[in-house]
Amino acid sequence: MTFDFAAARDIMVDSQVRPNDVPDLAIQQAMRAVAREAFCPPGKARLAYADAELDYAPGRVLLRPRHMAKLLQAVAPRPGERALAIAAPYAAAVLEEIGLVVVRLDGADLKTPPAGAFDVIICEGAVSEPPAAWLAALADGGRMGVIVRDGPVGKARLYLRAGAEVGWRTVFDATPPILPGFEAQVGFVF
Repeated sequence: MTFDFAAARDIMVDSQVRPNDVPDLAIQQAMRAVAREAFCPPGKARLAYADAELDYAPGRVLLRPRHMAKLLQAVAPRPGERALAIAAPYAAAVLEEIGLVVVRLDGADLKTPPAGAFDVIICEGAVSEPPAAWLAALADGGRMGVIVRDGPVGKARLYLRAGAEVGWRTVFDATPPILPGFEAQVGFVF
């Protein structure tokens, strides 16, 4: 018996994305089109559409579909924009499907983005704090979606650049694992 991945994608969008306050049709259509199972390790393809994070490499996960959709909606991607996807292979493919030009950063050094300014930056792993280099890579008017976690529950944050200033707001709670090397630094405190 073969597994119907296209039907699973439709069910994922109809049961996990739309009911969780993601009415953006471009995101929904892109998530229906992108084969999430292509980013899963061998033997885990049937889990691609479950409401769970999935390991795709040591220390790296694909976010829950609803969390990825909410993070994408927060950054409001628009066709033609330039995006940076950090440890985010599925998000990169969805952004490309929407029509963005995507640069992927998924190697050993995730803290140093490539040169240039980005309209959208997205990360599928949690960090204790985003590196200053990520914030510096935002173009004027740029948006970054990342989950900041220093404890049991993380907060998905939307960072916005306006001129020389960067501000942020919390958009939802999530609990993906922290990317290796992005844990909070423990120091001496009185």
